[in-house]
Amino acid sequence: MHAPDGFIDGPTSVALGLVAAGGVGVALRRAGQVLDDRQIPLAGLTSAFVFAGQMVAFPVAGGTSGHLLGGVLAAVLVGPWLGAVCVTVVVVVQALLFADGGLTALGLNVATMALVPALVGGPAFSGLRRLLPRGPSGVVTASGLAAGGAVVLSALAFTAAYAVGGTGTAPLAGVAAGMVGVHVLIGIGEGVITGLTVGAVLAARPDLVWGARHLAPGPAPAGAGATA
Repeated sequence: MHAPDGFIDGPTSVALGLVAAGGVGVALRRAGQVLDDRQIPLAGLTSAFVFAGQMVAFPVAGGTSGHLLGGVLAAVLVGPWLGAVCVTVVVVVQALLFADGGLTALGLNVATMALVPALVGGPAFSGLRRLLPRGPSGVVTASGLAAGGAVVLSALAFTAAYAVGGTGTAPLAGVAAGMVGVHVLIGIGEGVITGLTVGAVLAARPDLVWGARHLAPGPAPAGAGATA
């Protein structure tokens, strides 16, 4: 989903850059209000895992491939606000050091790959968790479902940006159908990876998982500043 330079026009790039900067600024402030020492190393590990996951592509259909977005995974592990910051760091590093995504499209990429998955998918996870059993299986299932849905929402946000300022000649209906269709399949992979990862961390240290703080004895991980 990394948009290259020139994918959207200048005014739209600037507007999305401002939106992304504002969103990340709010996320930093909200996360910083409640961040504790336990969350700092986990945030670093989360960023590293998402970075590695985004570098590995898996085949989808018709010669296309997908990769982990990781926004919901980060939100479940460290909370939506801090999760959005973690994935933003990944997107920025990829753009600056690996030319993965254009610099002029950085606002779009941060919005679709970090802010939408973490700040929309994270609350969606919390809502699903309330509807599912309270045990670890409920957390794992909710994280997988929210992760898959967040990928589709990100594809829709990407399509909306193209509708406003896309520079290509492809018809909007074709772009929307292609993006959503492919990302439904990518979302399945995202959901599986997210569920398996959350399950593995829960098995080892449930007390460090923001999305499972209702299961852990003792003080709950703060990490996010967002209510579940």
